[in-house]
Amino acid sequence: MADPLILAIDQGTSSTKALLVDEAGHVVSRASAPLGETQPRPGWVEQDPEELWRSVRRAVAACVTPALAGRVIGIGVSNQRESLVLWDRRTGEPLGPLLSWQDQRTAAHCRELACDAELVRSVSGLPLDPMFSALKARWLLDTYDPDRRRAGELCLGTVDSWLLSRFGGEHLIEVGNASRTQLLDIETARWDPRLLELFGVPAGVLPRVVSSCGPFPAARDLPPLPDGVPVLAVMGDSHAAMFAHAGWRPGVVKATYGTGSSVMAIGDGPSGDLCRSIAWDLGDGPVPAVEGNIRATGRAITWLAELLDVPAETLLAEAGNADPAGVHFVPAFGGLGAPWWEPDATPVVAGLSLATRRAQLVAAALEAVAFQVEDVVAAIDEAAGQVRVLMADGGLTRSDRLMRLQADLSGRAVARSGEHDLSALGAADAAGLAAKLWTAEELERRARPADTFEPGLDPAERQARKDAWHEAVRRARPTDEGSVT
Repeated sequence: MADPLILAIDQGTSSTKALLVDEAGHVVSRASAPLGETQPRPGWVEQDPEELWRSVRRAVAACVTPALAGRVIGIGVSNQRESLVLWDRRTGEPLGPLLSWQDQRTAAHCRELACDAELVRSVSGLPLDPMFSALKARWLLDTYDPDRRRAGELCLGTVDSWLLSRFGGEHLIEVGNASRTQLLDIETARWDPRLLELFGVPAGVLPRVVSSCGPFPAARDLPPLPDGVPVLAVMGDSHAAMFAHAGWRPGVVKATYGTGSSVMAIGDGPSGDLCRSIAWDLGDGPVPAVEGNIRATGRAITWLAELLDVPAETLLAEAGNADPAGVHFVPAFGGLGAPWWEPDATPVVAGLSLATRRAQLVAAALEAVAFQVEDVVAAIDEAAGQVRVLMADGGLTRSDRLMRLQADLSGRAVARSGEHDLSALGAADAAGLAAKLWTAEELERRARPADTFEPGLDPAERQARKDAWHEAVRRARPTDEGSVT
């Protein structure tokens, strides 16, 4: 047989990416297929589960030539998290749309359950927030099975569950993804009866929880791959990116700059305004993680591009090194995530003047990305120990301006990965371990090229800019009376 290859599939919010990785860990082929979303009402964000599946098939077909298909010995999958699908167990047909992790339709339900927030957080590790899957599960079931009579006929699952069902028909969920549903006891890695009752989710609709290395069904219907190629590893996209960064090392925190951002580190214990999750389980038990989730980082840039009808790349180029000139942009689309967890926060643009041009708006949006990430990094520093280096990945890291801003506003070194598709690469790393293409020791020693950005801002100026940012955040947050300041 020719040299073996691992196929990595990264199913993300705006596209599905596919990578072929060889025995040395080098990417030999890559492709992507776009995926759309709709907003039928304010705060609602949906995707078509069938379109999502087609995007996976398109990405694989574009990445894997017939000549290479026979060399693929295994598949690793990473996926967008918290998004939820409900489908018919017998036919495999979805009953409704995929509710995106960005969806905020259940914000009012959060307020109704406020008295149970402490229970939810102590068991699941997650704050009561519409981003997570539990309230989406209740909405889907209330809409398509209001009396809960079809529990044995329906399957409810995250994106990894949906893809695994398409591969092999089994109803499974990887433990790291399960830890983001708000229905799992993260200490036992089992569905918690108290949370199922609270959110109105019958146990019969939920998938079986398995480790990050399965066992999973073999893949089918992914031409030009032959049916039967084993799926060897599955991780949530943020977890996979951290794995690719060698995030098991002490003092390493990773930030993924996508539509939103996940800032994550290995660790446990009191988390304050952070989430507690399971990073992965590769056979030695669940590895705990702390994380902060930001709703809009890259989305702040694309929103400006849509508003101004200018490509995002053009805006970033035009902004150059422009100063925001006192403009602050808090992109609280659908509220604020960590460390604030304010679903009722509203977007704010402050400091506008007649001299403000779009370059200043883009500069303010880039600062908003960096400030939001730093707020979470500071919380992780306090909860999990001294942050030694911030590892950065994701499409927006292509901006040198943003990376310099991040280092300056954080006061920490930022290491930008030389590989942008870290989620896919992390899934490949884990799958290659399962296939014995490499060992854990070889992964530890693997070179991970990165560009390092050192902070260059005076500490007093850094603090003054942070204070101004936090004042803008205060304006975006609701007051005790329910109005916005």
